[in-house]
Amino acid sequence: MIRRHALLLGAAMALAPIFPALAQGRTLSPEEQQLIGEINAHNTAIRTMAGRFLQIDTNGGRTEGTFFLERPDKVRFRYNPPSREEIVSVGRGFYILNRQDETYYAYPQDSIPLRQFLGDQINLLNANVVDVSTSDGYMAITVVDQTVAGTVQVSLIFDVETKDLAQWSLVEPSGAELTFSLYDVQTGVEIPRSYFSIPANYKGLDPSTR
Repeated sequence: MIRRHALLLGAAMALAPIFPALAQGRTLSPEEQQLIGEINAHNTAIRTMAGRFLQIDTNGGRTEGTFFLERPDKVRFRYNPPSREEIVSVGRGFYILNRQDETYYAYPQDSIPLRQFLGDQINLLNANVVDVSTSDGYMAITVVDQTVAGTVQVSLIFDVETKDLAQWSLVEPSGAELTFSLYDVQTGVEIPRSYFSIPANYKGLDPSTR
């Protein structure tokens, strides 16, 4: 799951509390704390959003698709053909769908790495932050998360002016890297209820067989 569905891991934000003003052994400046607070508030206020994504893996492979997000706890990532896969969270669990085979794998909601960004409230100061840096109009907030496959490190990159999430970069336990970028994003959009549901004719498969 780490390799094939890395876009969800790319949004991982640890739930374990730390001292909120610490980042890589130093105290965050008041300006950094204020900016992160503004990022938290801005993104919490966004209840729905939709757009396109571009995923680039370590070998330069590119995968594109569309996404839809509704707080709390709903998201859908749809990969463009030739892929037949979608990743859907419906608020009580998340699912890996195969449109061609009409099958899905189900996972507990509390194991979805995107869980904190999908919640009612976003507070990155309470995430497991290990570094913060600002350059060329962007702030990178690096967090780590413990997954079943090992430690995942993610740099979440926000536009300093708009406070929007623009990109994240992922380092997997294996050392492989992946970058995930958002574009053509619209907020406050109406999203059909069917986008956050699993077709009744799809057959559930055992996740342990993946």
